[in-house]
Amino acid sequence: MNSNSPTLISIKDLKVWFPIRRGILTRTVGYVKAVDGISVDIGKGETLGLVGESGCGKTTLGRALLQLEKIHAGRIRFDNNDLQSSSQQSMNPSGCRMQMIFQDPLSSLNPRMTVMNIITEGLAEFGMLESDKRTHAGRLLQEVGLSKDILERYPHEFSGGQRQRISIARAISIKPDFIVCDEAVSALDVSVQAQIVNLLIDLKERHHISYLFISHDLSVVSHIADRIAVMYLGKIVEYGARRDMIENPLHPYTKALVEAVPQPGVAKKREILNGHIPSAIHPPQGCRFSSRCPFCMEACRIETPVATRIGTRTVYCHLYR
Repeated sequence: MNSNSPTLISIKDLKVWFPIRRGILTRTVGYVKAVDGISVDIGKGETLGLVGESGCGKTTLGRALLQLEKIHAGRIRFDNNDLQSSSQQSMNPSGCRMQMIFQDPLSSLNPRMTVMNIITEGLAEFGMLESDKRTHAGRLLQEVGLSKDILERYPHEFSGGQRQRISIARAISIKPDFIVCDEAVSALDVSVQAQIVNLLIDLKERHHISYLFISHDLSVVSHIADRIAVMYLGKIVEYGARRDMIENPLHPYTKALVEAVPQPGVAKKREILNGHIPSAIHPPQGCRFSSRCPFCMEACRIETPVATRIGTRTVYCHLYR
């Protein structure tokens, strides 16, 4: 996080575990440790890119920040307010300031509602309509690059890129401070991805919005993020400034992700990760990446690596103790 940027969201030792229940009495026999002890901050007006393999817990972390998933342990502070200790009634202001853009815009938009009603639903709920619905919705559509002539049309009548623009208009309608972008461009064509990323950057600068940009594509994240956090099996293994993370990755897993990004006209030798991916139910005792790491030591299988600060980066790896 930029030292000049005040903290908007502070995450400390966050755990989101899903119980495994079996038997006639549905007793809890274990947990899926989707998020298992994450600590990171997001500054005001900052974009934190979160990357990692499918199933590593990225989406669960984003949903937990918006209190869409029950937190097992840890603490989330939003603008110096502890979200866990807030009552449902007192959470309404924070809920208004936090929004989410989903991966599949078709399934996240109500097929029975017109574009006008979709965009203004949140405004009506929070009593924020500044004018009539049509005028307000028209202004929001123009802000995301769509014509106000589509107000009476339905989601199925649009392309994927247009539907995602509608989702973005809905998200920014209530003027949030923080938006979780959960694989917001992964379902779109490459050319449309660039348009949506540029739109998100423009809206961030215009409205001073903070993003948690979740993606498995490091090349997309490198265009929009101020900082990048790499997640593996429920834990963050490294995070820091975007340029340093891309040009000089430290953690072996981060290096593998960077090497896997294709570059036009550049033939490079990629190191294939061997070994097996551990289960989130029974993760390894030491480092989560030890079963696939080419530099694994005895300590990696026994001790959980602690945070080590190197320049702009924080890395969890025994190589840098």
